[in-house]
Amino acid sequence: MGPRVGLMGGSFDPVHSAHVALAESALRHLPLDEVRWIPVGQAWQKARRLADANHRAAMVQAAIAHEPRFVLDLVEVQREGPSFTLDTVRALQAARPEASEWVLIIGLDQYLNLPSWQGWQELLQRVTLAVATREPFEPEPPQALRAFPHRMVHLPMAPQAVSSTEVRERLAGGESPESLAPGLIPVSVARYIANHQLYAPGAPR
Repeated sequence: MGPRVGLMGGSFDPVHSAHVALAESALRHLPLDEVRWIPVGQAWQKARRLADANHRAAMVQAAIAHEPRFVLDLVEVQREGPSFTLDTVRALQAARPEASEWVLIIGLDQYLNLPSWQGWQELLQRVTLAVATREPFEPEPPQALRAFPHRMVHLPMAPQAVSSTEVRERLAGGESPESLAPGLIPVSVARYIANHQLYAPGAPR
């Protein structure tokens, strides 16, 4: 049987501790051989300008260096145009036909919003969804998905009160990156942010 591959996509602007906890939970609860972290290139559902893709990729690399089964994948950064998950999955599956399963790791909010994604019906035919929710809460599919058969597993997660928005706002408000680590962001990411003066006061949030 070929490898089972987990996929973690996102803007990672910046990557934070809950992202790492989610990927580690996937390794712990699912039979995955690797988790590929895929920073978005152009985020079609975000109006604001993201930090430079090279910085976001470097922060992910810093955050995942401790786990050899975590892999940084630049497929969306290197692709021109908007980043659609379906395009990414098609490209990865074409390049890795030996893989036996592809697992898309998402949060509950993404699961509920999935019917707004480009080509979501085909996407659901290509992947298993791993939806993170607090135990023992089982994710309830949105109405559009109830009539569409799909593979979904529950990924138990402890509550994580952290978001990239909060990290950016606190840094823009003058807090030091080191003061947010390791609770909100990994120490390695805080060090990178400080070295490159990202999200500093006066920078766009």
